[in-house]
Amino acid sequence: MPSVRTGSVVVLAAALGAGVLASPGSAQPGPAQDLDVLFVGAHPDDEASLLSTFGRWRHDHQVRTGVVTITRGEGGGNAVGPEEGPALGLLREGEERHAVGGLGVTDVYNLDEPDLYYTVSAPLTEQAWRHDDVLAKLVRVVRQTRPEVVVTMDPAPTPGNHGNHQYAARLALEAYRQAADPAAFPEQVDDEGLAPWSVRRVLSNAAGAEEEVQGPDCEKRTTPADSPGPEYYVHGIAGDINWEQQERAAEREYRSQGWAGRPDIPADPAQVGCDHLTEIANRAPHAPGAQGAGAPLLGALLPIPGGLPIGTGLAATAERQRITPGESTQVRVEVTAPAETALQAGRVALDLPPGWEARGDGAHGTIEPGATARVDFVVTAPPRQAAARVPVPVRVETPQGRAESELRFDVVPPVVAEQAPLPGVAEFQRWTAEARFPLLENKVPPVQTVPALGERDVQVIVRNYSAQPRSGAVRFAAPRGFDVPNAQQRFEEVGPGETASLTYEVRSTDSGIPTGMQGGDHAYTLTARTDDATTSETTAALELVPAATIPQAGSDPVVDGEAGPQEYPGAPLDVSALWEGEQCSAPDCAATARLSWRGDKLYALVDVVDDEQGAMLAPEDCKRHWRTDAVEITIDPKADSENTSSTFKVAVLPSTSGAGNPCYARDADNHQGPGEETAPGVELASKPREGGYAVEVAIPLQDLPGSVDPRRLGLNVLVYDSDTQDLTGQSRIGWSTWGGVQGDPYRWGHALLQDRPAGDPAPPPAPVLPLDALSSVDSPGSVEQALRLSTSLGGAPPAGDSATRLTSARADGGEVHASLEANGPGRIHLFAVDADGAVLADQEIEVDGQGERTTTIAVPNGKPTRLLAGFTTPTGATAASAAEIR
Repeated sequence: MPSVRTGSVVVLAAALGAGVLASPGSAQPGPAQDLDVLFVGAHPDDEASLLSTFGRWRHDHQVRTGVVTITRGEGGGNAVGPEEGPALGLLREGEERHAVGGLGVTDVYNLDEPDLYYTVSAPLTEQAWRHDDVLAKLVRVVRQTRPEVVVTMDPAPTPGNHGNHQYAARLALEAYRQAADPAAFPEQVDDEGLAPWSVRRVLSNAAGAEEEVQGPDCEKRTTPADSPGPEYYVHGIAGDINWEQQERAAEREYRSQGWAGRPDIPADPAQVGCDHLTEIANRAPHAPGAQGAGAPLLGALLPIPGGLPIGTGLAATAERQRITPGESTQVRVEVTAPAETALQAGRVALDLPPGWEARGDGAHGTIEPGATARVDFVVTAPPRQAAARVPVPVRVETPQGRAESELRFDVVPPVVAEQAPLPGVAEFQRWTAEARFPLLENKVPPVQTVPALGERDVQVIVRNYSAQPRSGAVRFAAPRGFDVPNAQQRFEEVGPGETASLTYEVRSTDSGIPTGMQGGDHAYTLTARTDDATTSETTAALELVPAATIPQAGSDPVVDGEAGPQEYPGAPLDVSALWEGEQCSAPDCAATARLSWRGDKLYALVDVVDDEQGAMLAPEDCKRHWRTDAVEITIDPKADSENTSSTFKVAVLPSTSGAGNPCYARDADNHQGPGEETAPGVELASKPREGGYAVEVAIPLQDLPGSVDPRRLGLNVLVYDSDTQDLTGQSRIGWSTWGGVQGDPYRWGHALLQDRPAGDPAPPPAPVLPLDALSSVDSPGSVEQALRLSTSLGGAPPAGDSATRLTSARADGGEVHASLEANGPGRIHLFAVDADGAVLADQEIEVDGQGERTTTIAVPNGKPTRLLAGFTTPTGATAASAAEIR
């Protein structure tokens, strides 16, 4: 066939392995900064589940791995002390450095963003993190460290996936593109001396911390057809080394998270799991079907036997990766020569499935070092191609060897009917389109909740992917236990590329179906049939959540921990279903809840069966309730919240140390904090008894964010059970139960406030987010690393000639006298450390103007040997300096 466009060779400014330009006061990288692999996570300990793989890569291939942690986990719990906020962030950074250091990881970059709290919302995370600022910092770290492979988390809003984890992975993928683009953050190139850098591969640890398969054979698993890219498995034992045991030893360093007591890892290989990695972005060749620990690195970091030289780039992109049967699309293949090696003339070929066609001869000429050849094809799918994700291997052959990559098409019918995604999923789908990662778009199966024996309108979107207007009908085949009266509906004249919306009335009809995760997902089928006889089917699921009617109390309840006459006339709710943690029996943990309303208050009495009391916290430590025994009541005023920032969540500890009184606090909601400050109108009582306790609360409805819809209130009652004294929880039970349900308002139960009139509607106020994060300038560990690697702090721009720096330090009795050279305004944090690096004293100084100045630091104990300094300008640029103490 004639070529549509002959292959050409163009110079690529951001070529793989591009050199670095130097400039005075720049952050120019040196060999000490260079990494092979960079992990990008949100919190200290996010990398923990992959430490066995990182250790094995280092042992087997001398791979150097670094870690980016966007926050320091200031919003997490603390099982070892009262620290919270920045003080907890400093503690957690230290734990992380110790943990990863045990597996040979020495470089940890903290980007100083706030860890607001557990949320499943990426949009709320973006609100806290300021997208452009944090992306600039991450791109700077990528350009400084120049990794060939980036490993990150799951970017999709899969159920229970932390919104911070989602957003960290999104940023990693965006940085993959932006770091290679000289037009992105040009000040880093023009002013700081950094060069664009092309990461070759991005892998996702989407399987999470719990390995899904065990035994050595797990490495032999193959990639599912619907995967966005090749999948790899790395077993935790290699030869005589049990890497999972080493990882477990590292995990125990995360003491503040309650991990110190994690059980031993078995020695039996059959009981040791595999880490699971999925390729989600790639511009390098890979070895088809490769398995084992080194497989994820082949072509990007390790040479492929018989392949083209390491550093070769190979990327294939389609103008449209979603096509209909019989449709054509343009495909562009780019072959990049290594920075120091030319590639001889060769040919690119597409290994198309039977019936597929491609036009284009694929030839390219000699490719000079660092340059790219571009070859174009036009690919056509067969008219009768079934809907599927179709992998298309892409090969390039030259006299020097062969390289292969892969392109994946989503073949879709002309018209498709799909359940409308939840708001968080719809936002993710928009991001996949804008960021150009289309194969991730449908990663989250569509679900919708329905209240037990209630009803809900379910929206269905009809999409016309074809080139002509279409009409037809969509049938909603309801699952058992549900009824859809208008199951068959027509759509008329949906134009090419356009959509139509249909609404189906879905009713729950079977009182015997369990709710929550005990009932699971109820799958159903949507069948779209056009008038010209094309047919498509998609699947979605309904999830049943419990529903209750909350009656009005016959008299004002007395909040005393027990039910008086007429205080709770309704039936009790069963709050005993497990949603996370260890399965427990009725004598160990179970609960019922009774609710009523009266006047402007909602009342709840929760009776908990608990055979062993967890650790008692001090009254001033009334927070992070999941560490011990607690009851949490969550309320979504209109049952329409996308995330918990527009809800009310109150947690009650039934007793505290000292006098034993209960306490309460709001957590991860519209205004997190101590109850007396954030919800002073709440009344609280607790009553212990043999084998358990009861808590009773009165919640003023005016304390809820925005107005209440009495006909449709989102509600959940959750119980946290701990049988230990080490501030770690064991079991979580509740009324509406799903993994991560505390952060998922759409999965809470539904309540009707019987006979209560609706007031004037009012939206929730803007959330009060805890955004106080530690700066790397205030972390001696970060300052020490910045000195060792000659970088700025926190991924910030380098202060350069504007920095205030230490020039000398001397000890005199119990004091250290430091001399500074000030070159502009800012803040400097000094740390006097001993020979082991322990901080003996510190001092912060505001600097105004230029010139020499001195300061004295009292060091009452220990022998200081070195003075460290972290500096930041008013605009956020940073620098580190140090002086030996004479």
